[in-house]
Amino acid sequence: MDWLYTLFCGNGIAHAVLTLALAITGGILLGKVKIGGVSLGITWILFVGIILSHFGMTIDGEVLHFVKEFGLILFVFSIGLQVGPGFFSSFKQGGMTLVSLASAIVLLGVLTAYILHLVTGVDIPTMVGILSGAVTNTPGLGAAQQAYTDATGINDPNIALGYAVAYPLGVVGIILSMLIIRYVMRINFQKEDEGLKAISQENKMPERVSLDFANDTLDGKTVGYVRQLVNRSFVISRIQHADGSITIAEAETVLHLHEKLLIISSPEDMPAVIAFLGHTVEMTDEEWGKNVPNSELVSRRILITRSSINGKRFADLKLRTRFGINITRVNRAGVDLIPYQNMELQIGDRVMVVGTLKGIERVEALLGNSLKKLNEPNLITIFIGIALGVLLGSIPLMNVPQPVKLGLAGGPLIVAILIGRFGPHFHLVTYTTMSANLMLREVGIALFLAAVGIGAGDGFFSTIADGGWRWIGYGAIITILPLLIVGIFARTVLKLNYYTMMGLMSGAMTDPPALAYANSTAGNDMPAISYATVYPVVMFLRVLTAQIFILFGL
Repeated sequence: MDWLYTLFCGNGIAHAVLTLALAITGGILLGKVKIGGVSLGITWILFVGIILSHFGMTIDGEVLHFVKEFGLILFVFSIGLQVGPGFFSSFKQGGMTLVSLASAIVLLGVLTAYILHLVTGVDIPTMVGILSGAVTNTPGLGAAQQAYTDATGINDPNIALGYAVAYPLGVVGIILSMLIIRYVMRINFQKEDEGLKAISQENKMPERVSLDFANDTLDGKTVGYVRQLVNRSFVISRIQHADGSITIAEAETVLHLHEKLLIISSPEDMPAVIAFLGHTVEMTDEEWGKNVPNSELVSRRILITRSSINGKRFADLKLRTRFGINITRVNRAGVDLIPYQNMELQIGDRVMVVGTLKGIERVEALLGNSLKKLNEPNLITIFIGIALGVLLGSIPLMNVPQPVKLGLAGGPLIVAILIGRFGPHFHLVTYTTMSANLMLREVGIALFLAAVGIGAGDGFFSTIADGGWRWIGYGAIITILPLLIVGIFARTVLKLNYYTMMGLMSGAMTDPPALAYANSTAGNDMPAISYATVYPVVMFLRVLTAQIFILFGL
């Protein structure tokens, strides 16, 4: 039975693989357990690793260090590829307000942690670990550990210990902050729903009007000719002919006097369109639906694969005007979003298109819809990006007093964001399917958390008994205080919709469980939209501020 003892308590490769596998398996199984509808998810891997290490299942330091750093690189690089297409667009238009608020939450969290360091005397590395756990940001933990190791040549286990102690209450603290704002500010969901309608109007959602075509000069002209002639944004969707039959309008369809037209247009353009084409008549949706062959209207999900579409807005593409179709949903990274005119599209988005078969085929040609292009693995892009990220992360940027580097977390993250955004311009296929990206990300974070837990297990429980339990309180302050300050400001001064605010708070902490709670509470897509808006910038700031905090404290 010596082989069994060596496998569980030895120091070889088989022992290392077994220990990592047990930590990851146990953590994933425990992550399925929910308390009050909230789960810590795969963060349980960290705690299982701590327990295994406490009972003697440790791994050689060099092997553990490699597994931890390689897992971190895989994790942050896959995140960068995912958020890259939307990173820079987050700074445009209304998104800038949300990004600024989220950035304020990040900086207030760092400031709060530094003040707690001065007041309590807790050393900077431990406080940065508490900060990373309090804001539920694992890449920040990895960046802090790597920056400390690069600067000192040693590993401080207290960084991981602080993270492990503060993380559980961090998840709960985000949701608690939402509830506090909800009841303190006396949020009324009915009024919030009315606010959403106002937002929809601001985003220029189209109107539908029935017209009697009465412009003599356009009699016998085609729909395409009329669209080009009238310098307005509108679509002629359907036509009721003199015999009562109804057809879908195509660009080649000829218009005749006193036919009934179903017009779709933006609110500001509708009056001019009505004045130019005729006068309004009363027709219900049921009347427009009669005598229309079902085969003429189809719906289809179209995948955006053409790089020239990346970053374009619906308003820029004028899909309704050019093709007479409707966009009903946009699926981005597995989340269904409500489309609006100023929404920017990304490679990999799936849009639900409703219209005629001919119109949809034209939209397909414009957007790409090449499944084969996106399903093929693109390992060259991934590993070139990782190599460039490691190179960038190793360059000393400044000395304060130690060399400041982006490190193995910041370097690959920045390169992945840049490749995700600009790669298509250099003929690089940067998109990976959601399942492939998620697999790469989950493998990376699982390896990282297992290695961190195994490395921090020795002394974890003794640290808690010797006063480490106070770190729980420090973490709660770091979690809740910045969220309340920015949340109250956003509500009272900026009059931010509560649904949007919940997504902002979840995104500022990069916390999926909090987003799931926000989505279920709101019953609409607004939290997901604001979460997606701030997530890329916040992820970058979390990694960067964790490193700077460590290096300035040395």
